[in-house]
Amino acid sequence: MSREAEIVVIGAGMVGAAFACLLAEQGDEISIAVLDIREPAIFDAGADYGPRVSAISRASSSILKAAGVWKTILAARASPYREMCVWDSGHRIGAPGTVRFDAADIGEAELGHIVENDLIQHALIERLKHLDCVSLVCPARAAEIQATGRRASISLEDGSTLRARLVVGADGTGSPTREMLGIETRCQPYDQTAVVCHVSTERSHLQTAWQRFLPEGPVALLPLADGRSSVVWSTSPEEARRLTEIGTKEFLEELTHATEGALGRITGTGQRFAFPLRMQSARSYISGRAALIGDAAHTVHPLAGQGVNLGLLDAAALAEVVIDAKDSGRDPGDFRVLRRYERWRKAENLVAAHGIDAIGRLFRARGPVTGALRRAGAALVNETPLVKNEIVRRAMGISGDLPKFARPSEAWQKQA
Repeated sequence: MSREAEIVVIGAGMVGAAFACLLAEQGDEISIAVLDIREPAIFDAGADYGPRVSAISRASSSILKAAGVWKTILAARASPYREMCVWDSGHRIGAPGTVRFDAADIGEAELGHIVENDLIQHALIERLKHLDCVSLVCPARAAEIQATGRRASISLEDGSTLRARLVVGADGTGSPTREMLGIETRCQPYDQTAVVCHVSTERSHLQTAWQRFLPEGPVALLPLADGRSSVVWSTSPEEARRLTEIGTKEFLEELTHATEGALGRITGTGQRFAFPLRMQSARSYISGRAALIGDAAHTVHPLAGQGVNLGLLDAAALAEVVIDAKDSGRDPGDFRVLRRYERWRKAENLVAAHGIDAIGRLFRARGPVTGALRRAGAALVNETPLVKNEIVRRAMGISGDLPKFARPSEAWQKQA
């Protein structure tokens, strides 16, 4: 059986679903098919938080607003964070060299929101179900992609075929779509693993994100809406394995020590999970009538919390390029259209990835000279409001070459 759609999105995660929502909400009646290898998970607001959370920037919240889901997310459970405190293991918290970022310094209410990934995906999938121009094809697995000629052809494992003018790969770091398109990647394993869990603390998180750089990698406490904090502790694979296997009491003591008691004693924890870390970039974001977005195109270290934000910017940029092409009567899968997207996002993502990598390497480096340079750099940032505030604006996504869906001031945005 063969079916037709103008756009086929492979991957119904946060980035793929956001791209489909943006097209359906803002574009002119574009037929969209969204494929995923599994049925969307059912989100239970009464259950505990999922293990993975994201620091959603102002740009990303604008994108999610344009996608029609931000109010739904805020009404469920999302915690604003108004400050961020960063310090090095070489000196105590609050000492010279501690960097504090405050939204109030640039006249903003918050720096962003901490939201669990499962909630974002659920809100987007539910929105897609109510959009007439969208078909959810789940579960379904692509077996072969031919992305050349006047139409791309996606052969599914059940023997059926989907034909489209544009295929969008949004199926994650290990992207089968990228492999089927023959796009190579540059991959740099970090020899690090992130341990994640949610913890209770002696003191309030004060809607502040806390991050301490240890010799093996950073440990972060991110504020959750229920008063707990989400932990992202990057360390060696061997240490990560140990941290997930030791008893609860020992883990709480070690985490309290690692965070230097920033929130007092860590008093309780949920289940601990571990995820390997890497930096990866596709050599090309486009091939024939196909484009990659999100982790299928690039993966970065979580220390700056930019992974999902970069992916949502990809989704917004590609949606803008496709809608502009449609409005001008052009083929959305044309190479020149897709090349505009690639030029726009690839350079930005590479700068972000290597910048994050450089920060991580700087803080992992040991020695008196390196330590002195870190402290001098942190002091310079703290004492130079223009530099400090520009760092905040960039991280929030309220400056730079932003897609229109990411701009908070756009009057056309739907209040949804």
